[in-house]
Amino acid sequence: MSSTTLPLLFINLGGEMLYILDQRLRAQNIPMDKAKKVMNDIITTMFNKKFLEELFKPQELYSKKALRTVFDRLAHASIMRLNQASMDKLYDLMTMAFKYQVLLCPRPRDLLLVSFNHMDAIREFVKDTPSILDQVENTYKQLIEMYTPMSSGEFQLIRQTLLIFFQDMHIRVSIFLKDKVQNSNGRFVLPISGPIPHGMQIPGEIRMYSCTGDESSMLLFNNAGNYAPAVSEGSFDLFGDRVTKLGTNMYSVCRPVETHMSGTSKHLAQHTKVNLVPNPLAKEELNLLAELMGGLDVHKNVDSGFRVNLFATDEEEEEALISRPDELSYGFINIHATKDQTTNAELAKIMGEFSESQQSSDQSPSISSKGDDLLAMMDGL
Repeated sequence: MSSTTLPLLFINLGGEMLYILDQRLRAQNIPMDKAKKVMNDIITTMFNKKFLEELFKPQELYSKKALRTVFDRLAHASIMRLNQASMDKLYDLMTMAFKYQVLLCPRPRDLLLVSFNHMDAIREFVKDTPSILDQVENTYKQLIEMYTPMSSGEFQLIRQTLLIFFQDMHIRVSIFLKDKVQNSNGRFVLPISGPIPHGMQIPGEIRMYSCTGDESSMLLFNNAGNYAPAVSEGSFDLFGDRVTKLGTNMYSVCRPVETHMSGTSKHLAQHTKVNLVPNPLAKEELNLLAELMGGLDVHKNVDSGFRVNLFATDEEEEEALISRPDELSYGFINIHATKDQTTNAELAKIMGEFSESQQSSDQSPSISSKGDDLLAMMDGL
């Protein structure tokens, strides 16, 4: 597992969220000034300097539930409000879009290009607001400084970490189904033919090496694809726009977008109650993360707020809310975090439970450190 994956996951999911919200604000004819305020408030919170400083520190990924809670808070960091069903649908679209982009990257390093595409779009959203634009530019510099020196092996580890995070998510999306890039079970259809990225070999050989680094044997296999080698770095740019378009806004052309639970996901949801061991700290974990993105007082403009619906009608939204499995919906839980040292110690202890997999006792110092980092992040916001 890579300890440098979290910034890419957060920024790319955040970029997809902004694409979707921008499309829905325009589709529902929200006044320009209110729509702009919503986008500015969310981007301001997303690129808060102190929050990003903690985000870019080496650390493990948050659990799925913890990350979902962060984006719940982020989406409500303005006067806009989302119904629970709309928030579920928003998060489904975000995760499936970025998962597809990760799967399509010909080279692990192309994850950085996808991230830059998202950053370019975010920069365009706030181009008329210098103070927020400066926040985005600073984040752009952090991405360049952190990721451009990395080796291909490090990017491969990041890619594997992302795929592990997404591996159980099989939500059907109408755009992907219509374009025949997703099967009815929610799994993506990936191409097995096309140009090979510059510097790469055509698949078909498995080389075995000895402990001294010498090649000991080689096996051949049928790659079942029609590949063409790239002659130069420039020729890779002719890869059918696949790389250059990854991470760009697929909602720029207005199309209806629906999400559906696949058969696999329904099956998992039906057995969640049986297999899930109740965690007595679950509420406390969500409480703390609910405050994580709470730097802005999101309730002070409630009277002038408005609701955004990600469904075509209110009836569809209500139907989705009723049919959504309880295990896949996350409500809001609020707590009051204070500066009291005893309370902070308890919160730091709670933060140590975030990892989904049980860690051994000799790793407890790193868990405690992560809790301290997140507490500092919360206080900073």
